[in-house]
Amino acid sequence: MTDRPAFVLLEDGTWYPGTSSRPLEAAYGEVVFTTNLSGYQEVFTDPSYLGQIVVMTAPMIGNYGVNAEDMESGSPKIAGVVVREMARRMSNWRATRSLDDWLAESRVPVIENIDTRRLTRHIRERGAMRGVIAEGREPTPQLTLSLMESPSMEGLDLASRATIAASWADGKSGPHVVAYDYGMKRNIVRMLVQHGCRVTVVPATTPAAQVRELQPDGLFLSNGPGDPAAVGYAIRNIRELADSGLPTFGICLGHQLLGLAFGGQTVKLPYGHRGGNHPVRDLKTGHVLITSQNHGFAVEGEDRGVPGAAGLEVTHINLNDQTVEGIRHKELPVFAVQYHPEASPGPHDAYPHFQEFVRLLHS
Repeated sequence: MTDRPAFVLLEDGTWYPGTSSRPLEAAYGEVVFTTNLSGYQEVFTDPSYLGQIVVMTAPMIGNYGVNAEDMESGSPKIAGVVVREMARRMSNWRATRSLDDWLAESRVPVIENIDTRRLTRHIRERGAMRGVIAEGREPTPQLTLSLMESPSMEGLDLASRATIAASWADGKSGPHVVAYDYGMKRNIVRMLVQHGCRVTVVPATTPAAQVRELQPDGLFLSNGPGDPAAVGYAIRNIRELADSGLPTFGICLGHQLLGLAFGGQTVKLPYGHRGGNHPVRDLKTGHVLITSQNHGFAVEGEDRGVPGAAGLEVTHINLNDQTVEGIRHKELPVFAVQYHPEASPGPHDAYPHFQEFVRLLHS
């Protein structure tokens, strides 16, 4: 195998040399990093990463291969992968194929031998930004121009691209939950079903009136990619349904959309929260949860409240940067968290949020 010279170019002009083990078509996207040491398969199939080039901070990935059970969607959703080293040999009894072969079959570009530590520190200092991975020894003026013409994540509605085309259902009995799919991970539905719910998953653009026709006992708002402020159709539907007193639970993008629906604002974080080790404080109990996260936007606010959203109270705060991690309506049975209680991958500290939602369905 002969490695080909390749590189990562960022929109501020910084670039990092590396190699590719196969022909590489230029791939554009927002360059972000995740601190997960494992769970790469779940990361790559998480629809929240749509349109992003993911830098893996773990020095080697691929050593345990991939399998059919750990997919969070039907295929990789990332625009590209940046690694220090890709393992060529896998060792795991559950593995059915190598990570490199799986990514190659899915036509996901991979660049190796990058100084990922240096690249990650640059993103932390300068912020997440547009980038491109491409073959060659150095960037060309034409490639730089194409990069600057590529879409920015701000103002981008990706939920309409990440959602499903038609409704589907799971679970045989129990309270009926209608789940808006803005780019939903599979493990969320598994968790709802395991907690005794019957789930109907609907496309992101489903009108509120159509949701009411399904006679739900509760509403779930999923994770997803892109700028929440650009998903206006979802914001209107959420406000109409939540105002009716329908028990509502949102995570990640669903958390941001819920904040917007009740008058709040969202902001783009410098480099986002991506990984499985983010500390979050429950303001009511004082307990600290170690959480799995993947988002680049957040609800604007602090522990005292969300500006413009008098009906909401803040329930959780990120201990790294004090951003809002949880909100609850003061009168309605409505709450949301910014992190991923279903994990996959990640710690299970936040699993009880599903029980909290089920209690609302029975109240």
